[in-house]
Amino acid sequence: MGATPTETGRRQALLRALPSIDELLVHEQIAALGRTVARPLLVEACRRAVGAVREQILAGAELAFDPVLVSRQIEVLTRPHLRPVLNATGVVLHTNLGRAPLSSRAVERIASIARGYCNLELDLDEGERGSRYAHVVELLCALTGAEDALVVNNCAAATLLTLGALAQGRAVIVSRGELVEIGGGFRVPDVMRQSGCQLVEVGTTNRTRVADYEAALSPETGLLLKVHRSNFAVVGFTEEATTAELASLGRAKGVPLFEDLGSGALVPLHGEGLTSEPTVRSVIDAGADVVAFSGDKLLGGPQAGIVVGRRALIALLAKHPLNRALRIDKLTVAALEATLEHYRDGADFEIPARALLSTPLPELEARAQRLARALAAGNVTSRVVATTSRVGGGSMPLASPPSFAVAVKGPAVALHDALRAGDPAVVARICDDELWFDVRCLTEADCHAVATRVADVIRGDPC
Repeated sequence: MGATPTETGRRQALLRALPSIDELLVHEQIAALGRTVARPLLVEACRRAVGAVREQILAGAELAFDPVLVSRQIEVLTRPHLRPVLNATGVVLHTNLGRAPLSSRAVERIASIARGYCNLELDLDEGERGSRYAHVVELLCALTGAEDALVVNNCAAATLLTLGALAQGRAVIVSRGELVEIGGGFRVPDVMRQSGCQLVEVGTTNRTRVADYEAALSPETGLLLKVHRSNFAVVGFTEEATTAELASLGRAKGVPLFEDLGSGALVPLHGEGLTSEPTVRSVIDAGADVVAFSGDKLLGGPQAGIVVGRRALIALLAKHPLNRALRIDKLTVAALEATLEHYRDGADFEIPARALLSTPLPELEARAQRLARALAAGNVTSRVVATTSRVGGGSMPLASPPSFAVAVKGPAVALHDALRAGDPAVVARICDDELWFDVRCLTEADCHAVATRVADVIRGDPC
């Protein structure tokens, strides 16, 4: 039913009573804000505040305008859009939450480079123009056993560049079981088409032998491609050609082998519930001519696509026009160099993602108990539950590292919405009508902040 004449009259009266923007700007309380806030921002805050009240009145609410709404709009407008989040999901390499957190050394290196000038493309010894890749090439070669290296902005870009530089206009042979789709709907066949290569599929989804590759070889073949299935698994009646087998075939036929390794483990990662992952060095040692992998997954550094391999082939990538479009900036170089130094120094345990994945289960249980006690101190009832974390980021799909979470009864959706909207934002996971806070990715300080935020929201103070 529509509104009655009386309701319509009240609504019209409330709408007429809304102040104009000019009236608000001279209001004593709002004019005081103008002494610390730029006028364009203040005007926009007034417009948004009035607009929000207008919408509520039209929806049937009976309320008058409160000048404090302008202050709240200023808080919304001035809050950074990209801001820290407390990760209580248990997913370590959470793509939506920025994947791998950086080490203190990497963060400090970024800050030192960002605040001034640096020798990004200047050889300080020779006083001549240098390469932005030179800062990490020696480290990458030492850690992987490769002859040379190149870095672009992510692994998909590394794959696109490698295919375009080494096989544009030629055939690339790949197993049907390795035509993967990565996040955001990007598929290997699509990347190959964009690079100007002709896709040649061999074998079946679950079984592909080296003989299948050999049978597909022709004078038009530019590359053999092997794609590591890092974001899914094929189990059961399966068979695949090994890197060593394909490298041997490639050498015999004069066709390079390119392996897209994806997750990019530099050294083995050990922890309860984790699965094995081939290291970059093991793939290079097996004979792969070019290997691409991510910087922000199991390596634990910044977003980057790293390519290592034979010097002559890497040189072709470096000279390709696409390389400039995909190149990394000085902050990525700084963070990557600092991260690689941890591996060089035998201190990969200082890399947060690796430390989080290898945290002992008793330590996680003790942390969950401390979070539960902190919640109880804020009059929030909870329970500690055993759960399973995830590696995330399209890595180790079969890994199930055991963990502990603290469960708080609902309404879970409303509680989660309020926690995401506050400062600091908290992201957890919903199980039935409980909100579970997996403690794997939470520090002690994070646990205290989570407990405070939950108590505030339940008490009715969402900020």
